[in-house]
Amino acid sequence: MADYPVQLRRYYAYYTVGFFIFIGTLAVLEQHGMPPRWIGYSFLFLTIFLYATIGVLARTASVSEYYVAGRRVPAVFNGMATGSDWMSAASFMGLAGTLYLSGYQGLAYVMGWTGGYVLVALLLAPYLRRFGQYTIPDFLAARYGGNLARLVGVFATILASFVYVVAQIYGVGLITSRFVGLQFEVGVFVGLAGILVCSFLGGMRAVTWTQVAQYAILIVAYLVPVTILSYQVSGIPVPQLTYGQVLQKVQDMEERIFDDPAEIDARHRFRERADGYHDRILALPDSLEEEQRSLSVRIDDLKGSNAQMREVATLERQRRELPKSSDEARSYWEGLMHQAAQRGTAPDHHLTPYPGKGDAVNDGARVNFLSLVFCLMVGTAALPHVLMRYYTTPSVREARNSVFWSLLFILALYLTAPAYAAFAKYEIYTSLVGSSMAQLPMWVNSWGKIGMVSIEDINGDGILQLAELSLNPDVILLATPEIAGLPYVISGLVAAGALAAALSTADGLLLTIASALAHDVYYKIFRPQASTQWRLVVSKSLLLVVAVLAASVASQKPATILFMVAWAFSLAGSAFFPALILGIFWRRATSAGAVSGMVLGLLVTIYYMVRVHFDAIPWLGIHGIGMEPWLGIQSTAAGVWGVAAGFLTIIVVSLCGRPPSQETQDFVESVRYPEFDHC
Repeated sequence: MADYPVQLRRYYAYYTVGFFIFIGTLAVLEQHGMPPRWIGYSFLFLTIFLYATIGVLARTASVSEYYVAGRRVPAVFNGMATGSDWMSAASFMGLAGTLYLSGYQGLAYVMGWTGGYVLVALLLAPYLRRFGQYTIPDFLAARYGGNLARLVGVFATILASFVYVVAQIYGVGLITSRFVGLQFEVGVFVGLAGILVCSFLGGMRAVTWTQVAQYAILIVAYLVPVTILSYQVSGIPVPQLTYGQVLQKVQDMEERIFDDPAEIDARHRFRERADGYHDRILALPDSLEEEQRSLSVRIDDLKGSNAQMREVATLERQRRELPKSSDEARSYWEGLMHQAAQRGTAPDHHLTPYPGKGDAVNDGARVNFLSLVFCLMVGTAALPHVLMRYYTTPSVREARNSVFWSLLFILALYLTAPAYAAFAKYEIYTSLVGSSMAQLPMWVNSWGKIGMVSIEDINGDGILQLAELSLNPDVILLATPEIAGLPYVISGLVAAGALAAALSTADGLLLTIASALAHDVYYKIFRPQASTQWRLVVSKSLLLVVAVLAASVASQKPATILFMVAWAFSLAGSAFFPALILGIFWRRATSAGAVSGMVLGLLVTIYYMVRVHFDAIPWLGIHGIGMEPWLGIQSTAAGVWGVAAGFLTIIVVSLCGRPPSQETQDFVESVRYPEFDHC
């Protein structure tokens, strides 16, 4: 056992050196004419093959190995695996894009996520490791007694993890559709195969060692492009130190671009378009009938004038896609109105904190910033797939140390994300904005084909204004090498890193969902006498079903990656954080209080999230459900209400009932003050 960490370090050192040799080989082949698509194939499929090989080699039939990797993962490697598990598609792809679009406001994600790990280290990880067992519902059942707390915990685990895993599979679909040329919906399911091959065969054991390998790939992929950019722009290859100079240049360019007459005109035209949609909404249902008649007349006129069939087909498609009812038209046109209004709004400066017009709006932005930081912190401290990682260490001390290593490994990415945003914005301002529409770079067309970049010359001057450029935030990091004109091998490297980030988190999430269903429901409640082999069969079968369902939802592109992830954190925080904290530090917390608090906190969060973000849910036939945010807090921070409701409910209900049994209070003491610290 003493040689085990030494052997691991040697194996992963060989692996990392081999990966650098692989990158160098592809770079040489690109210079000798290797087609870009083959570079994309090489990065994506060979890295998936590598993960599959680790998954096969780490396959196991042991319950302990499958659920908690045999509790023998050293702190450093558990820190790497946790970092990889944590740095999902949201951190890898979404964070840089959000900082690009939101500037200062995007720092809420950096502060919330890193602050959450401080809560994990101080309040949860050591105590959960002392408890042992396999899952978070295991702890809830042991602390609060009975299966009701376990079942509520299972439901919350599945809900939060499912929303999170949909975001990861969505990211996989983006990568495969762009760099391999697959249709987005097909790319989602191709990426799913790479996800399943690790978690399906070896559970936590395979996922852990695959995630260590994925961390090496994703951190190299994240740092290399921005380091090259830093050297090109400033002459110093340390982007974390030089991006402040670039931000000053960006600020100067913003002053010039925002005040440009053509830019002001473009934004005015978008506002006029938004007003037009508003008028259509007010005139329903007559405006819908008029729109249908207008398109029919234009189609007939084109057919009569022997126009090109492409123009006729475009109008016929628009007519087919028109809403069929007034409710559908209202939802559809409201979406287009908000898009046009957003593009018509004067942009915020990158460095402006809490931007807005007037003190009231600034205060609202500040409240949203702090609320989001709070939700991300408590969500981080309550995510089941992250907390499960601390069951895998040999001891309590190793669990605490692994939190330190997790933070250290995550720090490398989080310190670099603001630099990515700054350099990407600098490149777009200097090389794209103000360009001729007829001579736009190839990457605009490539990403436009999958709906991630939109260009519209609304003022017809043939020049691209900033308002006429719409970028999905999820594309910023993946497109940065192409935006900066770097070799395509760098683009392939970034894609491989993004894939590693998405796959590693998706593996952990799917395993968490399957474990909750197979271990906490099937084994603990319905069939305690089930054999080890049958328990693993059930777990793997459920994992497959959940994975296919998540891929089906992801293929519908429900929202941006960071939005979905923020929702998952709010759900996890409102369901688990009050019950876990009070369960560990307050002996008076009762089963009735915990169950009531978890249910009410979750319901409040879901209610607020749905009504603030959605005005309609067409596939359920629901329309007109939108409401104004309470205190201006957006849906991404919905958990602030759920966490408050959870804490209050648990405390009130617990104080109104009988105290927990002496056995339960002794259990709390044993978790907080064990006789031996080497369990």
